[in-house]
Amino acid sequence: MSCKVIAIENQKGGTGKSTTALNLGVGLLNAGKKVLLIDADPQGSLSISLGIKRPDELDISLATVMGNVIDNKSFEDDFGIIHCDEGIDLMPCNVELSGIESYLFTVMSRECIMRTYVNQIKKNYDYILIDCTPSLGLLPINAFVAADSIIVPSQPRILSTKGLDLLLRTYSQVKRGINPDLKIDGILFTMVDARTVNDRSVIESMRENFGMKINVFDTFIPASVRVTEANMEGKSIFAYDNKCKVADAYRNLTKEVLDIAAREKARFRDDGSR
Repeated sequence: MSCKVIAIENQKGGTGKSTTALNLGVGLLNAGKKVLLIDADPQGSLSISLGIKRPDELDISLATVMGNVIDNKSFEDDFGIIHCDEGIDLMPCNVELSGIESYLFTVMSRECIMRTYVNQIKKNYDYILIDCTPSLGLLPINAFVAADSIIVPSQPRILSTKGLDLLLRTYSQVKRGINPDLKIDGILFTMVDARTVNDRSVIESMRENFGMKINVFDTFIPASVRVTEANMEGKSIFAYDNKCKVADAYRNLTKEVLDIAAREKARFRDDGSR
């Protein structure tokens, strides 16, 4: 099984990373793919959005797994993975991951701990999506090293888009130094109110400024209270309201992500046949 690993990151909080990880993951699941979500944010927002009300009370989480990798302890592939109601798998997270991040500064090959874990389990999945913490510390860098590509959710606000330069610098450093095959699948605009001149103009400006170097997804995710309601219910938008505009948007995003993967496979086959 060939698995694609996608890190979902923006160092600015509140851009819809967890919502995108959840709903893109379920979209890929609905397309017949085997999917694992990794919650790599100590706040545990993705875990909570999947119905785990008190992630801090979990006995096993991503912190446990990364601790085992650091200590060179063996564990089964499904160790700590939760099989959620909608059919998707989750490696949950809680506040203990903050302690692991601090500990990483003392560890050899500190940037590669998550990759070691992902490489062990990726044979079991078609897609692994990593929901990153809103920072550019060692946890997101671990995710970038483990990933094949990055999706960057961003609100269409000037302050949200200004921080992209710093993220792109970190991406370039990881690509140059540790993970030369890392790519950016695209910038995804979230919480968009297409009726406003501001949102439309920011999206248009971003396409002009970044479009030649970085893909900007054709799909944008509209602002909707339905997303908040779904998260509070511990459900994806598909399970909560399958016919709403946000569900349609995530279906379209799923198609774009699958198309990117198909083009990559075709390019790989062409290169291999030369």
